[in-house]
Amino acid sequence: MTAELLRFLSLQDYNTRVVLAGACAFGAAAGLIGTFLLLRKRALLGDTLGHSTLPGVAAAFLIAYALGAAGKSLPWLLAGAAISGAAGMVSVLMIRRFSRIKDDAALAIVLSVFFGFGVTLVTAVQQLPGGNAAGLDHFIYGKTASMTAADAWFILCMSVVVAALCAGLFKEFTLLCFDEGFAGAGGWPVRLLDGILMALVVLVTVVGLQAVGLLLVVALLVIPPAAARFWSDRLEVMAIVATAIGCLSAGAGVAASAIFARLPAGAIIVLCAAFLFSLSMVLGAQRGILLRCWHERSATRRLRCEHLLRAVYECLESGPATAAALRHKRPWKPGDLEREISRSINAGLLTPGGGGALQLTGTGRLEARRLVRNHRLWELYLLHHADVAPARVDRDADLIEHVLDPGLVDGLEAILDNERRAAFVPEDPEK
Repeated sequence: MTAELLRFLSLQDYNTRVVLAGACAFGAAAGLIGTFLLLRKRALLGDTLGHSTLPGVAAAFLIAYALGAAGKSLPWLLAGAAISGAAGMVSVLMIRRFSRIKDDAALAIVLSVFFGFGVTLVTAVQQLPGGNAAGLDHFIYGKTASMTAADAWFILCMSVVVAALCAGLFKEFTLLCFDEGFAGAGGWPVRLLDGILMALVVLVTVVGLQAVGLLLVVALLVIPPAAARFWSDRLEVMAIVATAIGCLSAGAGVAASAIFARLPAGAIIVLCAAFLFSLSMVLGAQRGILLRCWHERSATRRLRCEHLLRAVYECLESGPATAAALRHKRPWKPGDLEREISRSINAGLLTPGGGGALQLTGTGRLEARRLVRNHRLWELYLLHHADVAPARVDRDADLIEHVLDPGLVDGLEAILDNERRAAFVPEDPEK
């Protein structure tokens, strides 16, 4: 295996270079156009188009056979796939426009009907003399490992066309994806742009038949942009990351199939994309699970600290801030109060006093006064302007006091009368 790995990394084999170039070009193009497809909420359209190409491939073979031409001719088969895929796309759009059927139902109808028709035609092909050798199964499952130089150049050229059109229409596609209504009101040709986008999806789908097959082409249209979504909220960055993940998935799949000769390249490419998606979901810098857990943990600690400071301030208004008084102010889970007191002392917000009581430091007092002030201002607003029952006002105020910014606090002060906001910290309205 080490020898095979070194042989692949050195790119000694001509076939390896051809397959790697073609697969990576397709993966990059699929990731790029899939970004817009995902944001348009049409991820399953790629799956529908992939299945819709099967009757075109079989029909093209039958027509070529009837005319005495070479039925296995790649231009014939790809032309049939493109026509059939376009027909599937138009069928979906027509169903959506002229009926009340929802998108998911329209996609399911077109997918199942076209694929069933394709299976019927493939059966007819297999009954012809020499039909079993037609090689149409390659378009279903892909034939990455047997890609020729002409196939690779074709995929590369089509990928460049897709990239150029996406770059040239990037602003228009962005507007179409995020606010189609605004684009139409602004005079943009929404239907034309949508048609161009769908045509590019058809083009990539037809190109992908050579690499991963019609059953798996949707994976590279959806998985790379979905993985890129975990890394950035900016469309430009997302498109670049999706392109890179698509390219890397294809390259890794080709490498695995080259090292382990019996592994199907198309399926391994999809598995590599799924692996990168899993990594992105866990480690993503924008929406990753680890980052989200860290933010949630930080937010929980901040809320506990703020609850403790407010409880200490309110206790000091009427007496010493002992552990028993703090537990009376707020229910704490076993051990949480002691841990939070220790953290606040280490952070310089609290200091231990005599008799087990706690005192606020200078920094802690400023923060505690701000928290108590925000809480009581919101309580006053709920009591006098929102008709909230006094028994519920403390709990309702506790839910929002942590997110009151200075602008909202100024707005509350403007609503409340001068007497209530004369002091920096209002009196407790529940007393």
